[in-house]
Amino acid sequence: MTGKRAAAAALLLCLAAAGCTDGDDGDSGKGPARDTAPEGVAFFGFAKANSFTAATFEGVEKQAREEGTEAEFFDAGFKPELQVQQMQDAVTSRRYDVFVVQAVDGASVIPAVRAAIREDISVVVQFTPVGTKYDTAAPQVDGAVSLVDVPVENGRRLGELGAGACAARDEGPCQVAYLEGLKTLPLDNARTEAVVGTLEAESGKGGSGIEVVARVEGGYTRESGRTAMQDVLQAHPGVDVVIGSSQAVLGAEAAAGGKDIAYVGNGASRQAVAAVEEGRWYGIPYLPVTTSGAKAAELGLAHARGEDVPASTDMASLAEKEGVYTEKEITSLGITGEYDD
Repeated sequence: MTGKRAAAAALLLCLAAAGCTDGDDGDSGKGPARDTAPEGVAFFGFAKANSFTAATFEGVEKQAREEGTEAEFFDAGFKPELQVQQMQDAVTSRRYDVFVVQAVDGASVIPAVRAAIREDISVVVQFTPVGTKYDTAAPQVDGAVSLVDVPVENGRRLGELGAGACAARDEGPCQVAYLEGLKTLPLDNARTEAVVGTLEAESGKGGSGIEVVARVEGGYTRESGRTAMQDVLQAHPGVDVVIGSSQAVLGAEAAAGGKDIAYVGNGASRQAVAAVEEGRWYGIPYLPVTTSGAKAAELGLAHARGEDVPASTDMASLAEKEGVYTEKEITSLGITGEYDD
């Protein structure tokens, strides 16, 4: 691949002369200069079985083809250690000029991201931050490009929508259940704390208190959501509002069997959008997922050509009003969703 040996030689020279560091929070600046067009986009996604990930790759693949190259999907199956190994192998193979990284665990992939950058590979951090900070869109590895949905801000939006759902009920104290993602993931834990903190801060506004009565792992499938909801209903049959991933909420809704519950789904599938539009769900934080995948590939390929690109972009900026949508916004903006759960 063009430029790889030169980059390695430059790195060795730098180490021998004065020592090089790979610091955090740097700007991406221009990408590496190349004699030829960039070749190959490697997409490291959560899991092929996850509809959100599949929709993201659809955008990555489409953009890559439009720019005259190909994209390949590396399926981590939500396993951080597997994703790290896949990235290390891809660096060694020298088959790709661009990595789009949807990190299962943003901390564990840091060494692999740094290794890719040292090998002259342009890296776009997509959706989940790479690093240990979950309250910023800024790159946390020097030289990477960041296009992420800031977890703490996403949690804040979920909490605000949940509080709105409580206020809309106007029936006194409001019981809320939060179906967490995966408790093993630091990112999900940061989001959970933001959701709960926002709900607690909003409690008492509008004349009714909000009580978070359950924090149950809901995961990212309908089946995991159904199971979680069964546990919630057994312990709290009078729950008023349920918040979780859109996939989990679809399962929770089925498990509830028509009970008068307001739902907030974290996702923007066609099914989630339709549920809000039909009044079955109160709202969603909307992200144009396939569009964001295409944007990640666009940024990576431009960076690989040596062009200036923004160091960081908050994915919420790709949607009007940061994507905080209830039935009113879904209808007025004509939102339909870009993928299926």
